[in-house]
Amino acid sequence: INIPFEELIKVEGNESIKSMHEYFNNVQPTKKNEYTGKYKGKNLILITAEGFSPYAVNKDLTPTLYKMQEEGFKFKNFYTPLWGVSTSDGEYVACTGLLPKEGIWSFYKSSNNYMPFAMGNQLKKLGYETKAYHNHYYNYYFRNESHPNLGYTYKGLGNGLDVTETWPESDLEMIDLTVAEYIDTQPFHVYYMTVSGHLQYNFYGNYIAAKNRDMVENLPYSDNVKAYLACNIELDKAMEKLIDELEKKGIAQDTLIAISPDHYPYGLTLTELSELANKEIKTDFDLYKGVFLLWSKGMEAVEVDKYCSSLDIIPTLSNLMGLEYDSRLLMGRDILSDSEPLVLFSDRSWITDKALFNVKTGEVKSLTNENIDKYIEEIEKTVKDKFKYSAMILESDYYKILK
Repeated sequence: INIPFEELIKVEGNESIKSMHEYFNNVQPTKKNEYTGKYKGKNLILITAEGFSPYAVNKDLTPTLYKMQEEGFKFKNFYTPLWGVSTSDGEYVACTGLLPKEGIWSFYKSSNNYMPFAMGNQLKKLGYETKAYHNHYYNYYFRNESHPNLGYTYKGLGNGLDVTETWPESDLEMIDLTVAEYIDTQPFHVYYMTVSGHLQYNFYGNYIAAKNRDMVENLPYSDNVKAYLACNIELDKAMEKLIDELEKKGIAQDTLIAISPDHYPYGLTLTELSELANKEIKTDFDLYKGVFLLWSKGMEAVEVDKYCSSLDIIPTLSNLMGLEYDSRLLMGRDILSDSEPLVLFSDRSWITDKALFNVKTGEVKSLTNENIDKYIEEIEKTVKDKFKYSAMILESDYYKILK
């Protein structure tokens, strides 16, 4: 976007805002690429899936999720970091392309801000029908304030989404109840925050796990791992129903579906996660290895090796949808562009295509044979700046200043 940063810098009297103008003016924007506008004008369904994991994608247990993974964009090095204040921080990152500010509820704080790059606001401006749903209490984490501000007509349990009140509630039932509200109004953009994958993972206090227990009963896992898988079978059933309805309407090929977790399933112990993954999961980067399903019926499968994370979802979708957004003003980057990869973690650890830096251990693992001492300093500054200026965007309502 043509933002006159040089002029803004000259007239800005607030030193903090001036520093933001200077920073964003110097950020290198991402370039358009072969995927720019590939889904322009198409429908978009964006889903943040509670406690979802790559280890819940299974050819036999969750065949629809598996099909989406194998037939869509296959992100082999996708991460879902865990943030500090609340689990809604993971949803905030996936929905805004910004890093949460430490010590506050960032999504709630954003409720009063101008949020032009949220998919709801971007697509609503283009005439899309924009709706959001959550199958637990509508005001949990103040989503009734944050989500309308993202451009959605929002419903949850208690304000119009009449799902059966269980714990947790059914993702399948949510899809059953909502598809008819938008499928005949194209183009549409729908956002779902699911809850069927929520902890605790057991068969006596988790309604969804108990509901699907017979499908996991004979698996060679401990009960908690079985319960986790049973919860994700409900998500798979929901996606099967959703895709079936899109196919009946003849618009599956005109609809892009994006699914990512809010966080890894921390309701499982490290031992149980390792059991689920069939390999040892360590308390470093392995723990945050995530999954991003991006699929449309009939598309040609694309393998993506690039290191990426939930922070990159909004710029990636914006590019695919052919939207006029400003990549400089987001903390993530379009995964499918030629931008250098950077995965950030809350403790300031990071991963690029050249190195992995673990703050807890102080260890730097080089992925190349070149001298990277100067490179490490540069990346550390980049990471520090991204956290700093992302927090300042939230605190100052910076997008509104640029409006």
